[in-house]
Amino acid sequence: QVQLVESGGGLVEAGGSLRLSCAASGRTFSGYAMGWFRQAPGKEREFVAAINWSGAITYYADSAKGRFTISRDNAKNTVYLQMNSLKPEDTAVYYCAEGRSANIRVAPAAYDHWGQGTQVTVSS
Repeated sequence: QVQLVESGGGLVEAGGSLRLSCAASGRTFSGYAMGWFRQAPGKEREFVAAINWSGAITYYADSAKGRFTISRDNAKNTVYLQMNSLKPEDTAVYYCAEGRSANIRVAPAAYDHWGQGTQVTVSS
């Protein structure tokens, strides 16, 4: 059974940085794309960033481009999201997800497994 455990969330001032981690277990991590999504109160879950199986290809939502960086360490079965220049509108619960294939997808329906989420709060 696949398990994804996020960590690294917290409270940070606007302009600050956080690094989220997602540790995976249960199946061959390196065979699947990984994604980060977020959900703010009263809003739908939205795509933030994704990375293919090898880490060679990444893709970002417009809101994340230039500020966030997704990466992965297949030896550690872990995916990361480095978030810089944080804004109050980045406040949300952040989820990592494991894709159904090796290639990047944006739609939540393309992801099989989800973590429990980690809260990120950015104060103004």
